[in-house]
Amino acid sequence: MSFQYPYVLLLLPLAALLLVFVWRRKGRRVVLPFDFGRPGSGWGWRFLIGGAESLLSLLLALAIILLAGPQEFGEPQAKRRLTNIQLCVDISGSMTRPFGDGSAYDAAMQEVEAFLAYRKGDAVGLTFFGNSVLHWCPLTSDLSAVRCAPPFMRPENVPPWFGGTEIGRALRACKSVLVERQEGDRMIILVTDGMSADLFGGAAEDMAREMKANNITVFAILIGTAPLQDEVINIAHATGGEAFQAGDPEALKQVFRRIDDMKQAPVEKTIADLRDQFAPWCVAGLAVLAVSVASAFGLRYTPW
Repeated sequence: MSFQYPYVLLLLPLAALLLVFVWRRKGRRVVLPFDFGRPGSGWGWRFLIGGAESLLSLLLALAIILLAGPQEFGEPQAKRRLTNIQLCVDISGSMTRPFGDGSAYDAAMQEVEAFLAYRKGDAVGLTFFGNSVLHWCPLTSDLSAVRCAPPFMRPENVPPWFGGTEIGRALRACKSVLVERQEGDRMIILVTDGMSADLFGGAAEDMAREMKANNITVFAILIGTAPLQDEVINIAHATGGEAFQAGDPEALKQVFRRIDDMKQAPVEKTIADLRDQFAPWCVAGLAVLAVSVASAFGLRYTPW
């Protein structure tokens, strides 16, 4: 326990002096004229009456403690460390092909929404790409914008310049978003069903170095049975991530769960905050005051 104004406690000796005065003062016992005797010296009544008068000293001490501002440390809170996750979803024409009960795009967005339920407390952004890049929503802990996206960005509805697949351009665009965030980990989840020519000729190695230099982990998910592009695998491994292939909807679901298990947000203990601790002292003061008032009805010296 600590005090906000500890110097006020220097007044506590006043309460002690008042207590000494109560027990050492004399002249309170008066002999009535018809007694023809000496004042009584029974310790029983003296103890009871002295104890009742001592309650005022205790009240003074409690008042001084309250004025000093008693404080205590609260319990340390477990805080989940923030992870900034940029979802990068392919909306090229090939994402309209059948996959499970719908299209590859439908399956991808369905599992993205399920993934969001695992990552409560993280900041999530959404980027769509083809030959162009569109940042649909910024990094935010309010995930409603991500959940509302599927009907508006279906591959069959987007402009023609989204028809191809440029993974390199999309990853750089996502990197530019993540580097603006100073707090928390950084992660990109790439969802595509194709390969990208803009990663050839050493571009993938440059991309991996850029991601690693900015502490960005890349996870890549390839929807379908086509072989994973080596350049995408190398980028994921170089950044501490992984590349997965999902040949059916069930495999896609397991991939997202695996990513969540691999990149769990660490839990940190926050420093406990100081908080006021008036309650126990107030309760004690009220109890002493009640006993003091009750004792005044009978436990006091009277000269008659």
